[in-house]
Order: sequence, then structure tokens, then C-alpha cells
Amino acid sequence: MSEPAGPGSSESAHPTARLGEGSRLLLARHGQTDHNRAGRMQGQIDIPLNAVGLGQARALARSLEASPPDVIVASPLRRAYVTATTVGEHLGLRVTTDDGLLERGFGQWEGLTGDEIRRGWPEEYEAWRERRNVAGVGMETRTEVARRVGAACRHHLGSHDGDTVLIVAHGAAITLGICDLLDLDPEGSRAISGLENCHRSVLDPLYGDPDGRLMRLMSHNLPPAFTR
Repeated sequence: MSEPAGPGSSESAHPTARLGEGSRLLLARHGQTDHNRAGRMQGQIDIPLNAVGLGQARALARSLEASPPDVIVASPLRRAYVTATTVGEHLGLRVTTDDGLLERGFGQWEGLTGDEIRRGWPEEYEAWRERRNVAGVGMETRTEVARRVGAACRHHLGSHDGDTVLIVAHGAAITLGICDLLDLDPEGSRAISGLENCHRSVLDPLYGDPDGRLMRLMSHNLPPAFTR
């Protein structure tokens, strides 16, 4: 298994790739962490899985036995990487990492609860709750994250034509990446709900797309025990 790399990638690291028919993209969120349980914003803090999260990762691995992926790529943050390697070891697949799949950076808010953020930044908190971009705290914009994650997904899927690619990443990163893959406005669209821990989404290339960039959302928020 590869070792997780450090953060620092961007969309420019991924050349544009045309998506081929017969390819499939699986997007899975990492297992539970103690920050998840406590309601703390994780962002790009490197938090490990807890015991529940490890069990969720094993359940995800078992659910993929019948229709396993051909390729597994993960965010380098431990919660995603360990989820991915748990799946990879069960299925006999190597895991690589990509900084383009990192969680959205939340700047000064990382590690804080919603109550702590609301008390410290009341106006900015309300803007965030309304899904508007927040300035002054070092947070990545929704568009920046959508383009970064969408580019990473297209790169890996386009590099493995006809294969099923499993990407293990993070809640906000996946939601915004799906917006980019479906050509939805990440600033205005509220159509995509966030994934639960170790839940997954299934996307296929959009047949007839002249640019070969867009995808269709086939299934969303499938639980780790779902098999098909």
C-alpha cells in the first residue's frame, strides 16, 4: 500500500481527461472519527478513525465484494486513507493518494464545534449556514473545492478507461465534487445532500456529452451494508 502524501495539490495537477463509456465512479466518505461524534469541524486536520469508523470501513469492504472496483484512490488524510486501505486489503487492491481529494479547508474554524463558531463569528456563521462563502477565516470557497475535486475525479476515471474507480474522500469535498461532475453551480445548488460516514454514491459518464466531462448520478448515500 502507498503511504499517504502531504497536502498541497490543486486542479492544475490534473490534465483534462475525457470520460469513456463503461467507466464507473464510486465516491465513498471515510468512516467515523471522534470529531464526527463531537460535531467538530474537521476540514484538513488529520483525525484518525475511531473504533466505529474502522467497523464501518470493514462493512464497506464487504459490501463491495460482489462488484469490486478496479482502482482505489484516497485523500491522504488518515481517516480517508485508512478507510481506503481497509477496503483495498480486503479486495486485494493497492491504494494511491491524491491531494486533490482533500477535504474543504475551513481555516480558523477547524477543530471547533458549531456553538464555538457561532459565538466567535456570529455573522460569518450565519453566512455559512446559508451556504454563502465566508471571508476572513481562511476557508476555501465552494467553487474552489468543487473544481479541485471534480478535476481529480475526471483525471482518475479518464486514466482508467472502462474501469470502476473508487474514490474515498470527505463529506464536503464529495458533495461539491459531485456538483462539478453534474455541471451544477456549487455556489447556488442545494440539490446534493452530504454523505453519511462510509456511505457512497455511484456516477456514470453522461452518454452524449460532447465534451466527455459530465456524469450522471445513479445512486446516492448508499449505506456501507448495501450490496449490489
